[in-house]
Amino acid sequence: MPIAIAVTGPDLVLPSPDRHTPSAAVLQSAVRPPKAYSLDQALTEMHTLIEHHGYVIALCPASAPAAVTQRLYAVRSVLESDRIAVVRSDLPPLGLAVLALQLRQLSVCDFSPGVLASAARLLSHYIYAGALLGSVTKLDRVPVTLQSHAKSWLPGAQFAVLATPRPELVKLSGDGSQARLTGPAFGTKMLYAPGQLAPVWVTGHLAPAWRSQGIEEARLPAESARWWATGKLVEFAAAIPDISVLYQLVSSVRRDDCHWCGLELIGDRCAFCAAPLPPPEDRPGRPVRALLPRGAT
Repeated sequence: MPIAIAVTGPDLVLPSPDRHTPSAAVLQSAVRPPKAYSLDQALTEMHTLIEHHGYVIALCPASAPAAVTQRLYAVRSVLESDRIAVVRSDLPPLGLAVLALQLRQLSVCDFSPGVLASAARLLSHYIYAGALLGSVTKLDRVPVTLQSHAKSWLPGAQFAVLATPRPELVKLSGDGSQARLTGPAFGTKMLYAPGQLAPVWVTGHLAPAWRSQGIEEARLPAESARWWATGKLVEFAAAIPDISVLYQLVSSVRRDDCHWCGLELIGDRCAFCAAPLPPPEDRPGRPVRALLPRGAT
């Protein structure tokens, strides 16, 4: 069985693009309040996943309530298991759902658990996630100028906001055709999830400007309105859809062995035990290959 990719809500599970991509496990211990889902039930849930899949990579939004993350860490601690990775992410909800899908696609490949879990941080840098917003007055996830705050009070005001990989905010004027957000320099597919705004600007202007190889509507995650601080939005995320490109991207990165738990990893920290890598001078020298996918600049 492939390594289990677990998420903290059902709306973070996008449809599988093919019959080979497994679904994600929705952690009921994160969905249901502690009083309605006991610690014993949460332990049984996680133990069952480990028994069936060997390892579990649990994606948890950094914006999740403290009770959710505390329950995940408590389960891992009580089980005393080194087979559970709790990966927290700053991606917006739709972007996190895309990341979960990419990890699900890669879970059927020959990557070791440590490499797959630590690949989450790498892949996050290649997900362009943002939203079309009707207001930025309460937005605190992206830097907002005082002028933009003031313009939010104007009737019909709309803003194009990019949260990752680099924050940007642009006020739309007229039909919005002149508004520009910095897009990816490599091939992507765009997902968009309408809230209380029409998606015309996203589908008619942004997707063509980013030369998206495809565009598809998705369900708006329940967390989106809270994350973006308004229900007047259309959330979008553009990411690499091709599993062969994702595989090449992860494969091209230097691998090391965690000095604490022994798992193989990429990056500077083990996703399972959280131990940092020793300084470069204390590690055996191996060539570092390119981190960009083919076609990137």
